[in-house]
Amino acid sequence: MNHDVSRLRTRNYINQIKGSFVFKGLAVAASFFAVPLMIRYLGQEQFGVWSTLLSMMSWIVFFDLGIGNGMRNKLAESLAKGETAEAASYISSGYSLIGLITLSLFALVAMATFLIPWQSIFNTQSVAEPILRYTVLVAVFFIFLNFWIGLINVVLGAVQKTSMVVFGQFTSNTLALTFVFTLTKIADASLLYLATAYGISLVAANVLLSFWFYRRRSELIPKPSFDNQHIRPILSLGLQFFVIQIAVLIIFTTDKILITQLFGPQYVTQYDVVFKLFSIISLVHTLVSVPLWSSYTDAYHRRDFAWIKRALHVQLMIFGIIVVVVIILIAMAKPIIVLWIGNDLVVSMPLVISMGAFVLVSTWNNIFAHFVNGVGKIKPQLFSAVIAMFLNIPLAILLTKYFGFGLNGVVLATCMSLILFAVIGPVQVYVMLGKDTEIC
Repeated sequence: MNHDVSRLRTRNYINQIKGSFVFKGLAVAASFFAVPLMIRYLGQEQFGVWSTLLSMMSWIVFFDLGIGNGMRNKLAESLAKGETAEAASYISSGYSLIGLITLSLFALVAMATFLIPWQSIFNTQSVAEPILRYTVLVAVFFIFLNFWIGLINVVLGAVQKTSMVVFGQFTSNTLALTFVFTLTKIADASLLYLATAYGISLVAANVLLSFWFYRRRSELIPKPSFDNQHIRPILSLGLQFFVIQIAVLIIFTTDKILITQLFGPQYVTQYDVVFKLFSIISLVHTLVSVPLWSSYTDAYHRRDFAWIKRALHVQLMIFGIIVVVVIILIAMAKPIIVLWIGNDLVVSMPLVISMGAFVLVSTWNNIFAHFVNGVGKIKPQLFSAVIAMFLNIPLAILLTKYFGFGLNGVVLATCMSLILFAVIGPVQVYVMLGKDTEIC
């Protein structure tokens, strides 16, 4: 085992966390300042529509058939083996394939926007149908454009430069905050204006990241390529990730749609504010855990199993700290929300407690998911995700409509659907790391 490589990996991991904390702190601050501005700019009902639209637009990320994650693993594997030309070919194939998918999907979705009754989808009459339609069309355009340009984040993750991904998020959030503030000063409330400002901020950040990275790693600059030798391995692993992504899509992004349909869009604001508050914990844990994905890939292909075990042990210690922080945040959530948003928005304590439970379950799962994702052993996760996908919506309807849990019933249903991998994940990792020299 090359101990110098192991030390360098650890040093880089720590450096990425340090950089990520700085940029993420600034990004979160920009996002938090933007929320009350958007609520005041649009009003609670239109903000609920906007928040639901963003959830729906996030579905587009999953249309890559898992190519991004497959590309990330193959790229990290090639770099770990010192195969730079092979890595460049995987990048070129990934960009070309995603570009083709993007063009095709945008054409289909753009046409579909003229056939869908958007006022019924968002359960609102406060925004005219044409405005909703063109807002969706603008959002779709920018999201799809960013869908392709945003592959730079996959590349940065594979080369273990995740702090730059977070820098891109900071840039995007800062631009969005600036645009929203400007809109409050110069324009009347308009979902269309907000969608345009949001889209420009997303695309601009990833364009800047692309220029920064490829100027320094010119040997990896993507070129048009549809090499089956590289596309097939990406798709083979990617399709498994894709199934997991679809399951995650349904589990994590249908909550706002369910709330809109069951209670009305104005209730989405209450849910969204509590979710954003607790997302601070999830974001902090993400800063610590996401860099490990490609680090695990690198260590696995170098057979540095001792490093993997140490990293997992540290993650479990961090989880213990997160449990304490969640309990404290539950106790302080209401006064924090009053200070942040104001007295007009009232949130229930059951919703706060349910959101705390959700953070704990999802954090626990991510500890083990990042490892199995990094080494490509994802079938147990795939099966548990599919089961959770089918359970989530029926559970939410059962808890809210028949047991009277209200908004917190939607969150509790998500927690319950995630419990399966909370058991399977640790068992799988324990078996895989049962011996120092063998991973199943």
